[in-house]
Amino acid sequence: MEQLERGRGAHDRVVVGPSAGAVAPDAERRPQPLAARARDALELCEKVLGVWERATAVFQECIERALDEPANVGRGGGRGSCVHDRSLAADRRRTPRNRPRQRHRFAVGIRPRYHRSTGGHVKAFRRLALATTITTIGVVGVGGLVRATGSGKGCPAWPKCFGRWFPPLEYHAIIEYSHRAIGAVAITLLGVTALVAVLKHRRDRPLLIATLIALLMIFVQAGLGAIVVNTGLNPTLVTVHIGTAMILVGLLVWITVGSYCRTRAAAGVMKEPVARSIEQLAAASAIATFALILIGAYVRGQGAGLAFSDWPLMRGTLFPALGGHATTMFIHRFTAVLTGAILAAFIWRANRARPRDAAVRIFANIAGVVYAAQVIVGGLQVLTKLAVPPVVAHVVLSSLLWASLVAAYSVARGLHRPVEAPAARAEEAVPQSVGLANTMRAYIALTKPRIIVLLVVTTVPTMMLAARGWPSGWLIAATVFGGTLAAGAANTINMYLDRDIDAMMKRTSRRPLPARQIAPQRALAFGIALQALSFFFMSATVNLTAALLTQSAVIFYVFVYTMGLKRTTSQNIVIGGAAGAVPVLVGWAAVTGRVGWPAVVLFAIIFFWTPAHFWALAMRYTDDYRAAGVPMLPVVAGPRSTQRQIVLYTLITVAVTLVLLPVAQMGVIYVVAAAALGMWFVQHALRLWRTGTPAAAMGVFNASLGYLALLFAALGVDAVIHIAA
Repeated sequence: MEQLERGRGAHDRVVVGPSAGAVAPDAERRPQPLAARARDALELCEKVLGVWERATAVFQECIERALDEPANVGRGGGRGSCVHDRSLAADRRRTPRNRPRQRHRFAVGIRPRYHRSTGGHVKAFRRLALATTITTIGVVGVGGLVRATGSGKGCPAWPKCFGRWFPPLEYHAIIEYSHRAIGAVAITLLGVTALVAVLKHRRDRPLLIATLIALLMIFVQAGLGAIVVNTGLNPTLVTVHIGTAMILVGLLVWITVGSYCRTRAAAGVMKEPVARSIEQLAAASAIATFALILIGAYVRGQGAGLAFSDWPLMRGTLFPALGGHATTMFIHRFTAVLTGAILAAFIWRANRARPRDAAVRIFANIAGVVYAAQVIVGGLQVLTKLAVPPVVAHVVLSSLLWASLVAAYSVARGLHRPVEAPAARAEEAVPQSVGLANTMRAYIALTKPRIIVLLVVTTVPTMMLAARGWPSGWLIAATVFGGTLAAGAANTINMYLDRDIDAMMKRTSRRPLPARQIAPQRALAFGIALQALSFFFMSATVNLTAALLTQSAVIFYVFVYTMGLKRTTSQNIVIGGAAGAVPVLVGWAAVTGRVGWPAVVLFAIIFFWTPAHFWALAMRYTDDYRAAGVPMLPVVAGPRSTQRQIVLYTLITVAVTLVLLPVAQMGVIYVVAAAALGMWFVQHALRLWRTGTPAAAMGVFNASLGYLALLFAALGVDAVIHIAA
């Protein structure tokens, strides 16, 4: 028997004696409830661990497929894939011991320290980083469960629960303590990840610093959790808690994705950069999503989730009366729409890119699917009166959306950076020496004052129509000033983004940035400051609806038109022209606090007027746009097709101006002016169609400016001196 026992493994010992195989009769008949619960809990834990392991494997495989692209560097035209660890390890195993080990053939051009860092510890670091990221997202998801079930005070003290390290068998206590336990697992995993980074990746300073910052942040997050519990779930602190969690998740995603591509990015082996517009749209989508998550957290902290009992409308309309919780929820839904628009532009641009952007395209499409699911789940929250499953799903999906967009930006930024020319960047950043007066003129020129004047011309008459007379002088001044700041911000950021093509075009080469009168970074900071000032000023002096509409125009103009459409489609000005039509909505909302049907018709007038106006200018400068690679309609379709489109949009514009007569009960002054001005505008368009000369094109451009200004002037006069038609 002794020999038999020695011959078995440690896990196969045979126990000899009276207790072998004997079971107490009572235990056989009546299993202990506590033991049964423990056994069930262990089985559940085993299942959860199994699912977690499979999920980790799937995520790892997805990231490897996305980032380790088929063509390796050095294998004939590889375009930036990471050095494959398994191939490198196999090559090392084949190296004879009696001769010096050579550098791997795939690692051409890579400095030795990056070559040495591609061993097994890199694979371990990748897995640790991925496991930490998934666990942290799990912590956020369980935190959502805590909020959805009202278990935030299930354990009123911290770190113990009712003075004990193990919670009582009570529903809320178990949920709350599970949140803390999974958080402890995340802290442990991140601690091990940081240890590996310190021991094995000391030379990779960005990765090391990011990992140590993440380790510090997770302790800060745990401390915030304790403060939130001890202060009674204050909405502001809950929002800060969620925001810190999202920053931590984003940092972990950056570390994880970076660890899969660290050799490639550090060696600078990329042959071509990712398009800058893709990188910018990825960043914009991530920023918008982060803002949306913060607003959603505040909505939940305030208990405003059911401020509107319907969805997607709000009390049966798109612009309800605001106040209290309704305002918070309206901002959340409004931000969700803007985020969706920016994300759609990013997905569309990423999918139009060449195959070298495959990883960015994959993450962008994942974000699109998650966003669509998030919208559906958000609606289910309202329809189910905040049932637990959709609330928890909403939290988890928001984390996944944020993570996928951070991953997309990390890949895009990592691919773009190695090929940037430092000398070119330095030259771009240094402005020419100019005097104070010239500098001030340059900053004013960034805002495009002539375009701002046109926006004022449309805003003030709209306010007069909404008030059926003269509104308050202070209200007009505040609306115009806030709108001027917002328009200046949009134009400034537009110049910052288009500074490369502005330098190629004769018409725009003397703008402040191509002329190096202002550093690009200062111009961008100036534009962002104007936008922030515009929002706070209009919120305080006009109303929140007008402020949000103003910001929507800026966001649409910058992200959808400038970054998404302008360089990719000949219909860029058709869609992007919506931004220039928003001021009439702002003017109407400034007076009434909402958007009415007359404002929608005025929006349509400017929307259909914009293509004819801008294409006429584009016909005059077709060679400029062709040289800069901007696919304006005259460049893509030719002059004849453009002339036909100008006539078509001119006729549509004139027809829409007449729709305002029954919608807003316009008087004789407006009707006569609209008809006369319409015939004049159409006459210029037909002259262009017949002659096709540059002079005729500029005639349409100038006539379009006069047409819009005189039409809205007649609108304002009719509102003050109304003569029934």
